[in-house]
Amino acid sequence: MTSLLTGTDGRARCAWVGTDAEYARYHDEEWGTPLHGDRALFEKMSLEGFQAGLSWITILRKRPRFREVFEGFVPERVAQFDEDDVERLMADAGIIRNRAKILATVGNARLVAEMADGELDEVMWSFAPPASAARPASFADVPAVTAESTAMSKELRRRGFRFVGATTMYALMQSAGMVDDHVEGCWRAA
Repeated sequence: MTSLLTGTDGRARCAWVGTDAEYARYHDEEWGTPLHGDRALFEKMSLEGFQAGLSWITILRKRPRFREVFEGFVPERVAQFDEDDVERLMADAGIIRNRAKILATVGNARLVAEMADGELDEVMWSFAPPASAARPASFADVPAVTAESTAMSKELRRRGFRFVGATTMYALMQSAGMVDDHVEGCWRAA
């Protein structure tokens, strides 16, 4: 598989974008851009958890509805969800209707709501590796799991978080800009 794909705009992008316009926008504007803030990282954690076993484009297309039904992913609001809210979410075809993932999101929100302001950001970013001068030459050079994502997963699990496995946390690290895996030749490569 080639690691780069040139879009109709003439820009070379990481090939996982394919020809989907929303994927291109996400790649160009979000993926690999440093993301901070407890609410933003809680949303990212939640959506990455919902993505487990599915393609990211599925989540990306459903993200507006996720944001709506999860009240903007404000942890204090989601922490108040009860069984009626879970049933409401289970009936909503606009999101991924997986009870375990919904319950994990509510439970994770409760944990974030109990943390000091900025604590989730601090904890998650503490696992970001030092910036590397080396850039992946191809997708074969991009890991699915790293020592840092494994350590982040262990710490979050120790704190009671769910759906935060090492692979899911590495995907979060990529999307939240904790690591920069834009391949060599991609216009976004720093």
